[in-house]
Amino acid sequence: MRPPSIPTCGFPKKESILPGQEKTVALQMNRRMFVMRVGLLLAGAIAVFAGTLGAAADKRAIAPPGIKPIGPYSPGVLAGDFLYVSGQGGRDAEGKLPPTIEGQARRTLQNVKSIVEAAGLTMEHVVYCQVYMDDMAHHDVMDRVWKEFFAKAPPARAVLGIYKLPTDIAVEINAVAFRDLTRKRPIVPAGLPKNLSWSPGMIAGNRLYLSGFTGTDMATGKMPPDPGAQVQLALDNMKQTLAAANLDFRHVVFVNPYMTDKASSEMNDIYARHFEFGNTPARATIRVTSLPGGNTIEFTGVAVTDLSKRLAVRPKNMSPSATASPCVFADDTYYCSAKGPFTPGPRNLQGIWVGTVETQVRQTMRNLLDGLEEAGLGFSNVVATNVYLDDINDFARMNRIYAQYFTEMPPARTTLSQIAPVDRAPMNGDTYPGLEQISLIAVK
Repeated sequence: MRPPSIPTCGFPKKESILPGQEKTVALQMNRRMFVMRVGLLLAGAIAVFAGTLGAAADKRAIAPPGIKPIGPYSPGVLAGDFLYVSGQGGRDAEGKLPPTIEGQARRTLQNVKSIVEAAGLTMEHVVYCQVYMDDMAHHDVMDRVWKEFFAKAPPARAVLGIYKLPTDIAVEINAVAFRDLTRKRPIVPAGLPKNLSWSPGMIAGNRLYLSGFTGTDMATGKMPPDPGAQVQLALDNMKQTLAAANLDFRHVVFVNPYMTDKASSEMNDIYARHFEFGNTPARATIRVTSLPGGNTIEFTGVAVTDLSKRLAVRPKNMSPSATASPCVFADDTYYCSAKGPFTPGPRNLQGIWVGTVETQVRQTMRNLLDGLEEAGLGFSNVVATNVYLDDINDFARMNRIYAQYFTEMPPARTTLSQIAPVDRAPMNGDTYPGLEQISLIAVK
């Protein structure tokens, strides 16, 4: 039997080498072998990297016994060591709503607790929450109930006053929990009270969750009258907490700036001075109706403790920005800026060209997909979203389109209407106001 032929990879056959050419041919062969080996190594590395990014992490939906979600969301999603809990309201399993704010706040936290416990965890594992209320006057009542559930080492927390929540609830709370209590610890800068109902920061493995920092001095409770000074003080408060964890602004991967209508118009300029151009955190800037203590600005977010695990990602159709990266990796977790239905393009062709919620959601999902695909991810990798609606009455219309993008295991989700609806009349003839925004977290 004749042995199988062996490819020569483009090298000349022995009999074709002329006298005096041996040295030249040997150099050519060595060069080609080197190039081939490097190419194989690169191809292998790219294949491994792409395979790692493309495969969604081991994750599963979490729901308390007897609870079946009625929409395209999971009550909770457990991905690795992190549990993402959907925004919970004050209705019980039968849909009944307590008559008092205190009752709603307690039922809301009980609903959060039921999801946490369905994942085999306790409220001690909760490291971060966002609390949405339709009336900031209820803050102290909520805070009193909050202490019942978080008596010691409470999670980081952001509290926001918004316009309206689904099904007319007065309070909505979402959460992140972390499985390994040995790698969880609160961060409280020196000089702050030790009996706060929230932790300024909470370490969870290689993440630092940052509470909502307002333009009020955390030690004295005083707020400067100038809105620009409030922005700077809020960032100083965040910086102080980062420093207490031996971190700085370079470690931050995601920020929510929450702003009232009295916030400084210079917020972006002040904010940009704290971050490297083109390497800023991902960001979701949201207008709200009110903030605690009459503040006009609040910053909350997430940092990664190891800078080598941080990577900003920018789709090729987006220019570098002084204020926000489209998406940023924190190890295996991918935080993406809020996107709306804005269509990128040449200067005179940019804008929102569609006027209905349905078509705007489709454009938003297309924009979000740009950021996901740039990292080799897709909608199957998404574990949590926040949906901001101009009008909560558009909930069902948004839901119908949103569901088409999450056909298997939908992510945890929080939905709200942050400010009063805008005038929907076309602007400049054929562009429209944004009716929704969506931000997301994905895990590779």
